Amino acid sequence: MTKRYHKFEATGWFLTKSTLYVLLLFTFNYILGFDNIGLTRLSRTLGIAVTTFVAFEFLFIKAYGGYDIGRRKSKPILFSIFLATVLTDIICYIEVMIMRVNFASVRGFALRRLDLLLYVVIVQFILILIFTYAGNHIFFLVHEPERCLVITSSQKYLDEVVKVVSKLKKQYNIVNAVHFKNPDMKELIRDVDTLFISEVPAGERAAILHYAYKCQKNVYLTPEIEDIMQMNSKEYQIDDAVMVNYLGRTFTYEQRVAKRLFDIFISVVTLVLASPILLVAAILIKAEDGGSIIYKQARATINGRIFDVYKLRTMKENDNSHSATINDDRITKIGKVLRRTRIDEIPQIYNVLKGDMSFVGPRPEMVKNVEKYTEQLPEFEYRLRVKAGLTGYAQIAGKYNTTPRDKLIMDMIYIEKFSILLDLKLILKTVVAVLSPDSSEGFKDEEGNCLGITLDMTGAE
Repeated sequence: MTKRYHKFEATGWFLTKSTLYVLLLFTFNYILGFDNIGLTRLSRTLGIAVTTFVAFEFLFIKAYGGYDIGRRKSKPILFSIFLATVLTDIICYIEVMIMRVNFASVRGFALRRLDLLLYVVIVQFILILIFTYAGNHIFFLVHEPERCLVITSSQKYLDEVVKVVSKLKKQYNIVNAVHFKNPDMKELIRDVDTLFISEVPAGERAAILHYAYKCQKNVYLTPEIEDIMQMNSKEYQIDDAVMVNYLGRTFTYEQRVAKRLFDIFISVVTLVLASPILLVAAILIKAEDGGSIIYKQARATINGRIFDVYKLRTMKENDNSHSATINDDRITKIGKVLRRTRIDEIPQIYNVLKGDMSFVGPRPEMVKNVEKYTEQLPEFEYRLRVKAGLTGYAQIAGKYNTTPRDKLIMDMIYIEKFSILLDLKLILKTVVAVLSPDSSEGFKDEEGNCLGITLDMTGAE
């Protein structure tokens, strides 16, 4: 039974995912069809509504993540698909209301039967809930956690891997952790399903990867600069020789103009929408201690240029000399809320309008942090090849306490993969990041332990 299941597993999950998306579309058309006859029969309204729903559902699913059963926990999958579907519902609902207007006047437009839209959302939530939890339950019923081997160079790097992998206990089971010079490496690799490779020198890492490829093992590795270069590389054939071609990444004139126009448009729209929130926040900040509402701080942007970044003040007056830590007593009561929701970042939209920053890009670091991080990681200066940004990979996937190296990797990936569509995707994902409870977590005063897993130093000098 299990062998037969695995044989048709990919097809089964594809059909399951397709069924869910079809049901979400059917729910929208069927329920709203009670008040919109065009959605219940072959018509122009039905054709346009279906096309719009499919297009936007695909767009938002690509941004937030889809039905990736077995790869993520149930709650993130549920939240991602539900958010994507609600946004799609709203767009399609407004479109259907527009199509109901039979004469050229805005007075003919009305948001009718909002109760039906609410019923659509409720039924869709139930469908997503059932498919997500049932899907993950079935997947983990027939799939045991992958037996994992961590290969690294020190206990410190092992702790970093274990910290993130241990959050997915149904997916991964770390059975061993060894130094990259372990003489029994080949036997250890053959005995597991998956390898996690972190901070292993290039020569030894290449040998491990070659053997893992031979044994058809799954591999996760912390990327180096050369790995990031390969993300933007393409196959290139010169005569009868096949090569991998990497083109030094620089934004073209057209890309810079398009990005600047995109920044201005998004910033103006966001500033208008956020102005009531800014007003309330300003009143609360002033009411708490009577201090200033806005504070400025020197940050570094493209080519190391220094500019003043604007933020809502979240700490006690004149006490922002270093980055915040967990339970930092310098943070005010209203400041905790502003940081948790990232409302304190909104004034930086003015920096974007001025041209100091872009809406999407590497986070602008404090000048002294740039100097410190560059001394520790010389590659950190590569982040300054583009304008600093209000949001980006490091702000979406990372936290305040994400390590400088991880921030660097995420920022370099953005620089190499840049496109306007990627900017749009990251802006959409920022909504999820803002709602994440641990996204604004401060720096820890002390490093955590390795959850009981100790590195086997056999073979290490």
